[in-house]
Amino acid sequence: MSLSRRGVLAAGGAVGALAATAAGTGSAAASPAHGHGPGRGRVRTGFDRLAADGYRMLRGQKVGIVTNPTGITADVRHIVDVMHPDPRVELTAVFGPEHGFRGTAQAGGSEGRYDDPATGLPVYDTYLKNGRDLADVFTASGVDTVLFDIQDAGARFYTYIWTLYDCLEAAALAGKRVVVLDRPNPVTGREALGPVLDPAFGTFVGRRGIAQAHGMTVAELALFFNAEFFHERPARLDVVTMSGWRRSDFFDATGLPWVPPSPNMPTPETAVVYPGTCLFEGTNLSEGRGTTRPFELLGAEGVDHRWAAAANALRLPGVAFREAYFAPTFSKFAGKTVGGVQVHVHDREVFDPVRTGIALLVTAKQTWSGFAWRPDNWIDKLTGNTRVRTMIDAGADTDAVVRAWQRDLSAFRAKRRKYLRYGG
Repeated sequence: MSLSRRGVLAAGGAVGALAATAAGTGSAAASPAHGHGPGRGRVRTGFDRLAADGYRMLRGQKVGIVTNPTGITADVRHIVDVMHPDPRVELTAVFGPEHGFRGTAQAGGSEGRYDDPATGLPVYDTYLKNGRDLADVFTASGVDTVLFDIQDAGARFYTYIWTLYDCLEAAALAGKRVVVLDRPNPVTGREALGPVLDPAFGTFVGRRGIAQAHGMTVAELALFFNAEFFHERPARLDVVTMSGWRRSDFFDATGLPWVPPSPNMPTPETAVVYPGTCLFEGTNLSEGRGTTRPFELLGAEGVDHRWAAAANALRLPGVAFREAYFAPTFSKFAGKTVGGVQVHVHDREVFDPVRTGIALLVTAKQTWSGFAWRPDNWIDKLTGNTRVRTMIDAGADTDAVVRAWQRDLSAFRAKRRKYLRYGG
């Protein structure tokens, strides 16, 4: 494909210094970030660097932003509230994803179209819109540039990255530019893990072929999506990278404040287990929604101590399982006391969330006669194939299930490498 030049604020470089990158490929090198853990300074997000540069790359543009409550500064001001009164940037619209711009909606919901009471800005609903429908929203808003700034959780089935994917496609259709403001992957960007989605199973919890735990930031994903999936019609894409972030950094090493990116992602610890235990959404067991520890508490009526014992017997690295009893306030088993496990990660450096999620599925089926998949086989959408479900049903152990995706995962890891923008 032909290459055109797009501006990037390079990771670790001086604020305001523009480095060239290929539109849609991200193939130009950016200097790696030199990480700063606790006591060594703060990570500066893409927005922090954009603002410090006086919004130069947005001058002369009407700007709309796709964001939610996670779009904040280091002193916890929302970036919309910061930009709106600033004469150096013309912010004219906001686009709300799942859960909404101000975050009032539960899973599978959004806030609809309204005017934001704090700023008066029109807020457009993007949830479940894509292609021409979303392009029409961008056109109706009158913006020239669509900013994207949302904290991701690091898992393929966390829907904000597919809102990003849809925005790239719609922006290309509408002739709009996209600028992605980067934030940390809260569970590190060291490695990709888990099965790679078969496009035949594409949904809003995974549109295209990436690994279950992708190990990338949103800016890196934007470069990957634009080049790998939209190469015939890429968006005009710029990314503003962070400074001070290393691939090995968990969120608590960044010095940044945590805002729950969705109602059931209350802490960074939730994000650590989520790429594996979210698979229980595809079963008849509770994944802990309606408790104070979603995705760490798992269970159902009739489950007892045998599940925790079987899971602990596997001696999985970095994690232990406590026999637990809890009563969800909503979602599965609302108001009922259920038995199960609590997942306790004691060494996140060696913990593999996807392998752990598979091991918990295998042992749940072995120890509880009531185990069942959701009737719509939602597990296939979460894992991106039928293989996990059918192998577990056939009695495969954890090692066999994990071996089955290694070839596809190796190919994804190799493809992903050229889009990575940070070292460490």
